[in-house]
Amino acid sequence: MSINCSLWQENSLSVKRFAFAKFSEVPGECFLLFTLILLMFLVSLTGNALIALVICTNPSLHNPMYFFLANLSLLEIGYTCSVIPKMLQSLVSEAREISREGCATQMFFFTFFGITECCLLAAMAYDRCMAICSPLHYPTRMSSGVCAHLAIVSWGMGCIVGLGQTNFIFSLEFCGPCEIDHFFCDLPPVLALACGDTSQNEAAIFVAAVLCISSPFLLIIYSYVRILVAVLVMPSPEGRHKALSTCSSHLLVVTMFYGSASITYLRPKSSHSPGMDKLLALFYTAVTSMLNPIIYSLRNKEVKAALRKTLSLKKPLAINR
Repeated sequence: MSINCSLWQENSLSVKRFAFAKFSEVPGECFLLFTLILLMFLVSLTGNALIALVICTNPSLHNPMYFFLANLSLLEIGYTCSVIPKMLQSLVSEAREISREGCATQMFFFTFFGITECCLLAAMAYDRCMAICSPLHYPTRMSSGVCAHLAIVSWGMGCIVGLGQTNFIFSLEFCGPCEIDHFFCDLPPVLALACGDTSQNEAAIFVAAVLCISSPFLLIIYSYVRILVAVLVMPSPEGRHKALSTCSSHLLVVTMFYGSASITYLRPKSSHSPGMDKLLALFYTAVTSMLNPIIYSLRNKEVKAALRKTLSLKKPLAINR
């Protein structure tokens, strides 16, 4: 369904308000997708909040691996909250519009959290590499100060890239159409609505993707190559199994997140399609955020034990009479 852009323009020169494309003209399909995404959103919020709470309240989990996991859980909460609520509103309401400022804000936070996650996943891989390859030097190489610096760099990099990309795109004029063929204000579909030559913006998005998605990914690959080499020379099968089990959850999360993000932002522009982009966006905004706490809790004995401890109802001690 086309939207008359004059409804969203305050003048004839630039679009001041946008509207998200309707997912389907069939109400049942929209309601089904709304229900599915809402369930994933609630599971994601609950799971990530529980993981962060358990790590913060259990001293046994106060080590570098769980420090980064707590950061990742808090990040996932912000990540989904920046996108999913507006997506849900657009699915079941005719009020699918968003202001230019609101769209810029959503784009900033989405980019901010996305880039930060790339960097945090790389920091987590580096932590596992140090723990397995240099166990004697691990306490000094991954001290609380080093962990804090890695986290600050990750969040700072996300903030810088988010501000830069958002400012660069919204410094352009948007002449119409005003309908964003997507669920939220992602960079490529918003840029497609801009007037004039956008080749510099497209190049900036690609460069940012290479530097902030590919570079951390290469660090992750390097870390896991070192881990694999170290594991292969371990004399004990139990030691090899324990070393690999501490990495399996992280490796699964990396595969899901980087797989969908790389396909979205690094494949050629000619191969993009709105349907595929929406499907991938739904995967890395809702599905991965929901699965992350499940993966880390179900595959980690320490987290499961801490969860049981946190959620258990302690019976009052009986008073001997």
